[in-house]
Amino acid sequence: MGRPSHQAETSYAEGDGRIVLPRPLRRVVRFLVSLGSGRIYIPSHTGTVSALVFFAATGFYGMSLGGHTEVVAQATTAAAGFAVEDVKVSGNSETSEIDILQLIGLDGTTSLVALDVDAARQKIAKLPWVESVEVRKVYPKTIEVKLKERKAFAIWQHGTELSLIEKGGAVIAPLRDNKFSQLPLVVGRGAEVAAASLDDAFSKWPDIKSRVKAYVWVSGRRWDLHMDNGVVVKLPEDDVDQALARLSKFNSDQALLDRDIAAVDLRLADRTAIQLTPEAMERRQLVLDQRTKDLKKAGQNI
Repeated sequence: MGRPSHQAETSYAEGDGRIVLPRPLRRVVRFLVSLGSGRIYIPSHTGTVSALVFFAATGFYGMSLGGHTEVVAQATTAAAGFAVEDVKVSGNSETSEIDILQLIGLDGTTSLVALDVDAARQKIAKLPWVESVEVRKVYPKTIEVKLKERKAFAIWQHGTELSLIEKGGAVIAPLRDNKFSQLPLVVGRGAEVAAASLDDAFSKWPDIKSRVKAYVWVSGRRWDLHMDNGVVVKLPEDDVDQALARLSKFNSDQALLDRDIAAVDLRLADRTAIQLTPEAMERRQLVLDQRTKDLKKAGQNI
C-alpha cells in the first residue's frame, strides 16, 4: 500500500537521512547555490539600473494618480526639441487664425509629441464657418490645419435678426457687417429653406433678378419681390416661370418697373393688376377730372 504523496516531500529520503525540500523552494535554493559558486554572473551596474527603473516606475505611477502625466510629457518632449514653433493654416477665409490657435492651446511650450490632434480637430470643427478640418503633425515643430469652410448663399431676416445661411437653409452665423451685402435677402419664417429654389427660378430672368432687393416669403407658399425702386411684385404659388416671363415682357416693352407704380400683381394667370402709388393716383384723378370738364364744355358748345 503506497504512502501519501505529501509525506514524501516533507520527511527524510529513504536510506541516507537527507531532507527533501518542497518543490517551490528547490528552484530558489538552486539559484542561491549557483550565485554563490559563481556560475551566474550579474553585471556590476545592475543594482543601480534596477533602482532607477523602480523609482521611475514609482514616479510615473504617482503622476498618473495625480493627473500630471500630460504636463510632464509636454515639458519633457518640448525640452527635447519638439516644442511647436509654427502653425500653418490653409483654407480659411472667414475663420480667424487667432481662434484656431487658441483652441489648439499653444502657450510657447506645447510639445508636438504630446499634442492631441483629435481633441484639437473636434474643437476647431465647432467654429461657425468650419465644414470640415484636418489637423496634422509635421515633425519636428509644425502643425498643419486645413479647413473647408461653409459657403454663404443668402441673408435671412427673421424678426429683427439677420443671419447668413447656406443654400440648404442651415444658419452659419449672425450677419455682422456689410461684407455680404451682395447676397440676396430673404425674409420671413421658412424663407431660409425656400430660398434654395431661387437660383433655378430666376436663372432665365437675370434682368429681373438684378433688381430684386428682397425676397419675402408670404404665408409659407409664395414670394413677393421687393424691387430696388420700392415696387412690389406679387408672384403666384405655381407657374412662377410664366409669371416672370410676363413681367419681363411688360418691363421690356413698357418699362413697367420704372413707372410710378406701387405693385404688380401676377398671382392670376389670365390678368396682371397694377397698383399705382398715392401720388400717381392723385395725378390720374386730376387728369380724369380735367377730361370730364373738357367733355362738359365741349357738349355745351355744340
